[in-house]
Amino acid sequence: MRYIAVSLVDDRLDSWKDIEAYLKRDVSTVQRWEKREGMPVHRHLHGKLGSVYAFPAELDEWWRGRHGAPESFPAPSAPRRPPAWMIAAVIVAIALGGALVWYVARSGYFWRNPIANARFVRLTDFEGTEEAAAISRDGKFVAFLADRDGPVDVWVTQPGSGEFHNLTHGKLRELVNPDVRTIGFSPDAAFVTMWVRKQSAGGGPAAISVWSIPTLGGDPALYLEGVAEFDWSSDGSRIVYHTPGPGDPMFVNDRTRRAQRHIFTGPAGLHAHFPVWSPDDAFIYFVYGAVPNNLDIWRIDPPGGKPERTTSHNARVTHPTFIDRNTLLYLATDASGGPWLYALDVNRRISRRISFGVDRYTSLAGSADGRRLVVTLADPKRTLWRMPLTNGVAGETAALEIKVPTNGASAPRAGPGYIVYLSSTGDHDTVWKIAGGATTELWNHAGAHLIGGPAISPDGGRIAFTAEERGVAQIYVMNPDGSAVRTLPASLEIKGPPAWSPDGQWLAIATTHGLEKVSLDGQTVVPLVATFAADPVWSPDGTSIVYSGRDVGTTFPIRVVNADGRVPPQPNITLSRGARRIVFLPGTRELVILRGEMNGQNFWIVDLDRRTERQLTNFRRNFAIGDFDVSPDRREIMFDRHQDKSDIVMIER
Repeated sequence: MRYIAVSLVDDRLDSWKDIEAYLKRDVSTVQRWEKREGMPVHRHLHGKLGSVYAFPAELDEWWRGRHGAPESFPAPSAPRRPPAWMIAAVIVAIALGGALVWYVARSGYFWRNPIANARFVRLTDFEGTEEAAAISRDGKFVAFLADRDGPVDVWVTQPGSGEFHNLTHGKLRELVNPDVRTIGFSPDAAFVTMWVRKQSAGGGPAAISVWSIPTLGGDPALYLEGVAEFDWSSDGSRIVYHTPGPGDPMFVNDRTRRAQRHIFTGPAGLHAHFPVWSPDDAFIYFVYGAVPNNLDIWRIDPPGGKPERTTSHNARVTHPTFIDRNTLLYLATDASGGPWLYALDVNRRISRRISFGVDRYTSLAGSADGRRLVVTLADPKRTLWRMPLTNGVAGETAALEIKVPTNGASAPRAGPGYIVYLSSTGDHDTVWKIAGGATTELWNHAGAHLIGGPAISPDGGRIAFTAEERGVAQIYVMNPDGSAVRTLPASLEIKGPPAWSPDGQWLAIATTHGLEKVSLDGQTVVPLVATFAADPVWSPDGTSIVYSGRDVGTTFPIRVVNADGRVPPQPNITLSRGARRIVFLPGTRELVILRGEMNGQNFWIVDLDRRTERQLTNFRRNFAIGDFDVSPDRREIMFDRHQDKSDIVMIER
């Protein structure tokens, strides 16, 4: 199905300049209103980064909701007795005003935070990680994933009982996927359902299906074969679901499952996740866009048709959950971090952030009446590690933590005698350097966020990275001491980090058009690949560039293009989402990659010429590896380790 953007009116404002002129405010103010107060601004999903538009009618509606009264009143004049006709007019006006206030209040126009007076109750306090919380429609059972007994299993509890039961006991593996709703319940709460990815016996593509297990205990069984996510309508007569195929084909069926209707498929590389029925079953809402950080909430009629966009975050958006006919809660990130809790008025399409402070939420679900919500409250920790690269298989004890003074560290890159890494202050990212036992900050720009990790030139004399500010991404180049910072003048629609050519004269960059290489002065741009491409890395001999292709379901292929744009025979390598980083061993045709489950990956070496593989590590399954690099002398691997200390919390409204 072709992607269709739906316009509401023809007279739209096509830039920040138009929007600020319409609202009579400066651009920084209107951009802050969009980020912090849910002002409805739209972005072109396939267009140039920073290309925004807004509709005057939506801005007027948002403004009226934000300002219930005039900003100022005229100064009073000297008192005098008004004539009788004026007194009568005032009485009529007061009566009409009172009726209007009554009507507006009755219609819900005055917005209130739906969790303002809610009670927060912590349900779990295990060591380790709990995630992907779900609650039955009647609010009596809560299910979630936890590694309390070692492997990640499905657990269930009755709120207030203090009792927790492991339902799967290691019988099902690969249960973790932060990009979909992995845990749920059947409408009658008799079964807990779960997203499962199973590796095929012959080494082919993994099979994704929904499985179920009795809520009170029993054996797991197949529930919906070939389905990634689903949701039953409020009356239980229809089911919406999507498969893990390209574009996440979405279907509606009846209870007999004999009336399947295809209603939507996005372009390959885009995803439609978290389908959920509105309480009146009039619409199906879902999260749509590019995983993981260019998403929004859309809706579509159950018979199909044109999807409508209802939010404008262009960020990580997950777990839409209705609490009443008009209010949809969900999770989303913004420039200050997150994910945070948001509330969407589905009638006026106005979103507001409803959680504040530093609490991060990674899952959200609600009972049918919206009185009980369950969330995963996460306390993430990112640390840097290094381990020797040997001919054997190393265990976790071989890894040593790299101590840093920053609060969190990620994306390490190894240069000659130094390491650079990224850290986040919440509202922006910074670049740091470790050398000679000292750690120094190299780059800090308020409001800027880095896309991917930095790239060190082969001679170690320059560092390049991609930074995004106000929706526009640029390539920066600087010296290893942080001096001589400059941006490439090339006008590119950048969507990823750069990769140096071995001679240090070119940078390979993923853009909205595919894969391109740009000269270091920014004057020459050479298209290489005209389809989706991400995370390029140049071969040490300079003859080819390896990159990752579109993901389908939870996997993506590794592709190769020659430096002159010709396409050689392709390797037969498929990796799992969350493992896009690939690195050449210096001076070889061997790739270091990550293989395994999303929360239990290990390092492997793949020889592109011999088509052989060798495992390098055998780590435990209680942390995720985000990014990594190999030292120039091939003696070490450096990586960041991501661990969540999280708990399940109930919100009672």
